[in-house]
Amino acid sequence: MRLSKGASILAWAACVSGQTLTLPDAVDRSVRQYPSVRVTREQVQSAVAQIQLARTAYLPRVDAIAQVDRATHNNVFGLITPTSGIITAVTGPVLNSNSGSNVWNSTAGFLVAWEPFDFGLRSANVAVAEASRNRAEAAVVRTQFELSALTADAYLTVLAAEQTVKAAQAGVERSETLRRIVDALVRSELRPGADLSRAAAEVAVSETQVIQAEQAVVMAKATLAQLTGAELSQLEVTPANLLALPPEAYLAGQPLVNNPIVKEQASVVEEARAKLHSLDRTYFPRFQLQAMDYARGSGTLLDGHSQGGANGLGPNINNWAIGFTATFSILDLPALRAREAAQSASIRAENSRSDQIAVELKGRLNSAQAALTGATRIAAVIPAELEAARKGMQQATARYQAGLGNVVEVADAQRLLTQAEINDSLAALGIWRAQLGVAAAGGDLQPFLDRAGR
Repeated sequence: MRLSKGASILAWAACVSGQTLTLPDAVDRSVRQYPSVRVTREQVQSAVAQIQLARTAYLPRVDAIAQVDRATHNNVFGLITPTSGIITAVTGPVLNSNSGSNVWNSTAGFLVAWEPFDFGLRSANVAVAEASRNRAEAAVVRTQFELSALTADAYLTVLAAEQTVKAAQAGVERSETLRRIVDALVRSELRPGADLSRAAAEVAVSETQVIQAEQAVVMAKATLAQLTGAELSQLEVTPANLLALPPEAYLAGQPLVNNPIVKEQASVVEEARAKLHSLDRTYFPRFQLQAMDYARGSGTLLDGHSQGGANGLGPNINNWAIGFTATFSILDLPALRAREAAQSASIRAENSRSDQIAVELKGRLNSAQAALTGATRIAAVIPAELEAARKGMQQATARYQAGLGNVVEVADAQRLLTQAEINDSLAALGIWRAQLGVAAAGGDLQPFLDRAGR
């Protein structure tokens, strides 16, 4: 779907300088810089960081501490329930006295803890993070794809509006010609003055049609400028071969499984399954290998007397230990089962959403193919319609000038010709737009862009 790097640079330079953009250039520009694409790309970077975070669980944990305080050293025998760190413990024997004297205390140490095995929990968490990254990457592709289709449709809308303006302007010229003819006949008193009023009204109607068509051009360009980030005053499009009938029917389309919308939904399902697998790995004991080394200092003697000066300000009694710890939250099973049930329901919901997306895309593809068939059939009869409308206008004008017809017949014939010219100018674009719909439903716009940009 993307163009080469050199082509992208040329597209950028062309738009900045106010030159015309081809359809592939407009699509490439919108994909590169539209904000929604940048948002999804940053979400990918966030998901990549989450993978790195999940992998850090394999590393040992090292905690270090250093502390100096000055406090009293009265101790009391007994037990209290956990207090979340509000009440500070005092080590040492219980003294008979309740003294207010205080001393220096210090401590320094570190603890290394490592989980040697985890029954697959850490790898499951890494898999969840990787699934999240895959889903984010699929979201980028889907956003780029939808934006490309939207930009291509907006580009075709601009071309259609410009072709309508040209056909409407030809209608104005014919109305002006009719007004001059009627004016000459009225001045010669060969036709009533009411004919001149009707001819003037036809001119006004034709001019109104041109104004409406020009307004449609500006609005279509405003949409395209929004998608491409170009200045509206500089934005120009080139039809390339889009005004010619496509060389082939292009009815097949791509398999729906290749659609970025389907692929993104598949990644959502995989992410949900990875989360369920991670939950399955949760209800197991946790094991920790631990090694610690610490030293403490205190300005209090064993009999409770305080030492003076800087005693206790630095650690002087050392201890070390190596241990193995196992923990198991036995009563977490009911909560875990509820979480697994909720996650299983999420997986079923995402699978159902996948089915819904497949049905919608199939319906969209069928509609696009029907539109393509209809547009092709319409384009086949347009030349006959245009030729008949031209002859009808010539005959109506000749009859009016010969005094055998009225001005209403000429006005109706001119309107039919204008509409036939509009239909003729839009016939090829109608087929191209229908082909875009087929390509969008199939999920691959590159063949369409290659054909449109030739």
